[in-house]
Amino acid sequence: MTADRPVAVLVLAAGGGTRMKSATPKVLHTIGGRTLLGHVLHAARGLAPDHLVVVVRHQRDLVAPHVGELDPAAIVADQDEIAGTGRATQCGLQALPGDVSGTVLVTYGDVPLQTTQTLGSLIATHQSGGQRCHGAHRQACQPVRLRARPARRRRRRQRDRGRRRYRRATGGQEVNSGILRLRRRLPATALGRIGTDNAAGEVYLTDVVAIAAEDGRRVGGLQATDLWQTEGVNTRAQLANLGRELNRRELERWMSEGVEVIDPATTWVDVTVELAADVTLKPGVQLHGSTRVETSAVIGPDTTLTDVQVGAGASVVRTHGVGAVIGERCSVGPFACLRAGTVLGTDGKRSARSSRRRTPASPKG
Repeated sequence: MTADRPVAVLVLAAGGGTRMKSATPKVLHTIGGRTLLGHVLHAARGLAPDHLVVVVRHQRDLVAPHVGELDPAAIVADQDEIAGTGRATQCGLQALPGDVSGTVLVTYGDVPLQTTQTLGSLIATHQSGGQRCHGAHRQACQPVRLRARPARRRRRRQRDRGRRRYRRATGGQEVNSGILRLRRRLPATALGRIGTDNAAGEVYLTDVVAIAAEDGRRVGGLQATDLWQTEGVNTRAQLANLGRELNRRELERWMSEGVEVIDPATTWVDVTVELAADVTLKPGVQLHGSTRVETSAVIGPDTTLTDVQVGAGASVVRTHGVGAVIGERCSVGPFACLRAGTVLGTDGKRSARSSRRRTPASPKG
């Protein structure tokens, strides 16, 4: 481990997600072409930690294989029947080699908009201040300043602050996002002292903040200026809201790099898509998977492409395509359907009529 990265990142992905009312595990729901867990692992791996641990429990048979697909080097740790993020963290720490020492970053598998840059800022702030415990904080309403070292007479208030969750907070209160940066030895000693005296009867990781403060250890907080990066998914409505915000950010990024988006409100582009400068996306376009569009191509309106390669200068209008290759200066559509394996050479054309398969004549009589 170097000074600017953690020895380990623990991603907590053991929750049941009952409010999603879905047979699919919460962390396997997708936005922007990746699962929620996929977004988080992408951000976490960007820190280049020595160890990346994903703690699983609910529907382990589905979540664990997905972890292996996303990051074969990641360690899968199992949480036992004791509920709560504090217990999940304990189980994650137990999966690390016994001689590991240093700092640990703990984050969550259902907070998809967090970025490597923000997680890195938490680490840098922690190291510059020398705190034993450092967390990312947000406010339920008006921003307020977080005191880095609470006075002892405020211990009880600090304990309440440590475990306060967003759904229980009122306007102007500080909210611990739960994303924490800790010294390796601190969780092992503090987690065993966390009780379950709360409405859910769970072991809350955020109580570590209060325990560290009561022990006279230095604690601190990083004010989250981009609140979307601390938003988790618990309902379908939250999933849709985060998906819409992620898409807005992706489109703004592409427009800053020279892509013309006629109507961002009706245009959806996965984070795995690649676009060249001077591409034009017309209203009603959806680009998914490994789709790549080369310079000066015009896509849309009303076009959906998944894993499609589009050559420079091509025009694709009111078309549905999957796994196809469209050559340079091709003209496709309107109302074309490109099936997997379709290859159109340079200057080729494809329309609804040429896409339609011939059907055998009906027998007489």
